[in-house]
Order: sequence, then C-alpha cells, then structure tokens
Amino acid sequence: MFKESHITRRKSRQIFVGNVPVGGDAPITVQSMTNTLTTDVAATVAQIKALEAVGADIVRVSVPTMDAAEAFKEIKKQVNVPLVADIHFDYRIALKVAEYGADCLRINPGNIGREDRVRAVVECARDNNIPIRIGVNGGSLEKDIQEKYTEPTPEALLESAMRHVDILDRLNFQQFKVSVKASDVFLAVGAYRLLAKQIDNPLHLGITEAGGLRSGSVKSSVGLGLLLSEGIGDTLRVSLAADPIEEIKVGYDILKSLKLRSRGINLIACPSCSRQEFDVISTVNQLEQRLEDMTTPMDVSIIGCIVNGPGEAMVSDLGLTGSSKKSGFYLDGVRQKERFDNNNLVDQLEQRIRAKAKLLDEKNKINFKEIE
Repeated sequence: MFKESHITRRKSRQIFVGNVPVGGDAPITVQSMTNTLTTDVAATVAQIKALEAVGADIVRVSVPTMDAAEAFKEIKKQVNVPLVADIHFDYRIALKVAEYGADCLRINPGNIGREDRVRAVVECARDNNIPIRIGVNGGSLEKDIQEKYTEPTPEALLESAMRHVDILDRLNFQQFKVSVKASDVFLAVGAYRLLAKQIDNPLHLGITEAGGLRSGSVKSSVGLGLLLSEGIGDTLRVSLAADPIEEIKVGYDILKSLKLRSRGINLIACPSCSRQEFDVISTVNQLEQRLEDMTTPMDVSIIGCIVNGPGEAMVSDLGLTGSSKKSGFYLDGVRQKERFDNNNLVDQLEQRIRAKAKLLDEKNKINFKEIE
C-alpha cells in the first residue's frame, strides 16, 4: 500500500553513473563505500556484492595508489553495480581508472594541480562518458578559505564547491554531481541549501563522519531528512562507523519514511506496553532478520493490542493485532477469519508475508508486460 510522496523535488539535470540515472526524475539512489583494502581484490569484490545484495545502487571504492588502480581493474570485471573511483590529487590515477572502466570519478578539479592536468582528466571523462563527483568536506577546506572564514560555515563550503564547479564550467563539462558534507548537521544542511540555489547539477547528500550505528543513523536521518523533505538531493550516502551494509539499510529506511522510495518490508510496530498480548519486540526483531532478503515493497503492521492494531492493519498490506492467546490477522486491510497462535507468530507471519510478496511480484510482472 505504498503511496507516493507529496514532496516536490528540486529540478536537476540528469547524469548516469554506469547504467544508473542520478538526478532529473530518477529515483534517489542509495550508495556506500568499501572499507576493505582495495588491493585485496577478493575481499573488496565480496563486500561490493554484499552491498549490492542489500540494495546498493552505486558503490564507491578508494583508489589511492597505482597498485590500487590495477586492483580496481580486476574488481570491475567481477561486479555488476556501478563503481565510483575515489581519488585525491594524483591525476594519473584518474586517467588509469577511467581506462579501466570506472563509472564515475570522485576527484576535485581544483586539487589536481596544473591546468593541463585538470584538462587531461576532464577530457578523459568526456571521451569515456564518465561523470565527475565534486566532494567538498567541512574538515578539509582549502587553506585560504579556512583563513577567510576562520571556521567552517555554509558559505565557506559553498565557496569551495563553486571554485571546483567554475573549473568544470570553464571546460564546458556539465556531467558532474556535487556534495558539501560536514559532520555538523546544521552546517551541512545550510551548505546544501545554498548550493541548491546556485546550480542545477545533481546533489549527493551526506552527513560525513556521522558516528556509530545508532548516533550516526540519528544524525543522518535528521540532516538528510530535512533536505529531502525540501526536495533537495538526488543520491545519498549514510556515513557510519559500522558495517557498510548498515549504511544501505539506513539509507533506504530514510527514503521509505519520506515515501521517496520503497524497497523491502516496512515494519510498522508499536513500542509495546503492558497491554501487549505477545512479545512485540522479539517478534519484530526476528522478522527483520528473516526478511532482510526481501525486496518487494510491503507495509506490515505488528501491533500488540486492539487499541491501535485494527487502525494500522486496515492501511497495511498485512497486519497483526494482538489478542489473548490468538491474534487477529488482516490482509489488504480486511480482517480474516484466520487467527494466529501467539506462541508461534514469527513462522506464521513470515509464511504469509512471503506468500503475499509472491502474489505482488506476479501482479507487477503482468502489469509490466501490459505496458510493454
């Protein structure tokens, strides 16, 4: 029962990272970054495939050396998801990974050095139809900008970003996206708001160095949620000091909460109280683990009593309302005669959720064929 968001998105030009559209009317993409040594090809490929399995649209890989560039070549052969090559300063690495099939270059033109080097990278990107990502970070602003503003401010991040943008404009290259990240929520939000008024290129959202799984998820949700609710943002990364897989999960949860994307099960669950007729917390935790592999968008409500249960169930694809010994079961908002034994809820729910998902998938296939 997923409903489209009422958010009006900022109009932006569209670029392609590999075969994935970013900007324009394309869905907001979710990405992460590997944290393995890039020169460890097997480990990096395994992590990329794990990220792709949980829904990563794009994956960034650090390429700090020529040895890493050679490893990138082998990695690219073994994965399907588009790869962004993350490069700092050395233009020769950018040229090499472009040759090896990078889908995007994360490199700031102003940090490359001489004009001929900048032009070489831009022309290489143009010839190979590879976009560039300009990435400004509040913790690594140019020295003269630091001296001018004395501390990171939204205006300082904007000035840094526009310095790089102006270089690409001068070289008549428009296939780029921009990020202005900071670890402070209000600093990042302020910078993105300013930048959104200056350019129409896609914006890559992120609260950089947000923290651990819990605190980082909260900071990212607040910051990205503010921007996305204003229609700002075309792709995002949730930066966590945690397994990169968690970044993808949290990214999708943010988008699902704003009804900007739907992927997998959206569990609606009560916090539980003394009215609960079954262990809500345990039931939800087990379901989350068991259903991680599912991609079919579905709203599933798990409510422990009859106070809010029927109301939530009637607007869900599948709903459970707690009652003594056996709980009520709703399908597509309609109360069913079938009741679930409270001693075996997880198995029963998983079975019915997967069966419902199969029906939805088959229906979507039929509708897709009709469109074709």
